[in-house]
Amino acid sequence: MKKTSERLYDSAKNIWDAYHTHPFVTGIKDGTLPVEKFRYFMIQDYLYLFEYAKVFSFGVLKAKDEELMRFFAKNSANVLDGEMSIHRSYMKRLGITENDIKGARAAHANKSYTSYMLSEASVGGELEILAAVLACFWSYAEIGSKIAAERPDMLDHELYGEWIDGYSCSAYKIANENVINKFDELCGRISEERYKKLEEIFVECSIYEMDFWNMAWNMEE
Repeated sequence: MKKTSERLYDSAKNIWDAYHTHPFVTGIKDGTLPVEKFRYFMIQDYLYLFEYAKVFSFGVLKAKDEELMRFFAKNSANVLDGEMSIHRSYMKRLGITENDIKGARAAHANKSYTSYMLSEASVGGELEILAAVLACFWSYAEIGSKIAAERPDMLDHELYGEWIDGYSCSAYKIANENVINKFDELCGRISEERYKKLEEIFVECSIYEMDFWNMAWNMEE
């Protein structure tokens, strides 16, 4: 019998398969992505991560025991202090200043995505929150790992190597697996009706992930 996380993965696999052939992702993979597109992406993703951390924070409010509160709090902190550190490093290299960030506005696709996650987190429980965050967390682990496996030489790329390493390193893989395992643990014997809601959230967020890649490639407002 498949785990609930495996069922979710299968439900969005056609969408996830398309990530790997997206021109933004393949541009990172072969080093041909124009720097200005990557610079735009880093600013938008930085704005996104602030909201993403808030989705985890809803889990602290909804958690029914101390251990689960700590789990959500730790993941929120990991986004702010871990994943965002990659962005801060790049910002210095790309000449992005604090004023650039303060003056930046989230693009429509970015704001739509985070608004959807926050909405589902506000009305749902721990499972709905995890279903919302998993599409981003898990797909980046898959993308980073696939690039690193197929193009290990790119880990030394002067610009994109740090990004690839950040999402293919053991620390990120372990953090992703911990979220997946916690999700499956909490699912237990959920009803099919509850599963369908989780699938709806996961697929919707997977579609938003594709919208985010499109937004970055086209540098949309």
